[in-house]
Amino acid sequence: MASAPNPLLEELGLHFRRARRAAGLSQEQVALRANISRPRYRDIETGAAAARATTLVNVARALGMEMMLIPQAMVPAIQSMLQPATGDDDHPAFTSDVEEEHE
Repeated sequence: MASAPNPLLEELGLHFRRARRAAGLSQEQVALRANISRPRYRDIETGAAAARATTLVNVARALGMEMMLIPQAMVPAIQSMLQPATGDDDHPAFTSDVEEEHE
């Protein structure tokens, strides 16, 4: 019998998928960088399987991200920082377009 989907795993996988696509990487490339198999990465990205914390950290780093634990009381402040700025673009307030920096 198949287990019920885990919303937390699905959300984490969605973040990984968005980061991978934004970086223009294939699942195979991320898996290679994270030192896991492509099927294993696919399962993590789709939320189909849980993974060890070390594996998730390796995947995040393969995508140029860092996983962090923050106090629950700080979550609203962090989330507000991640919202798009009120300017003309859709970037969070604290980021800039990488390509713009290199022009």
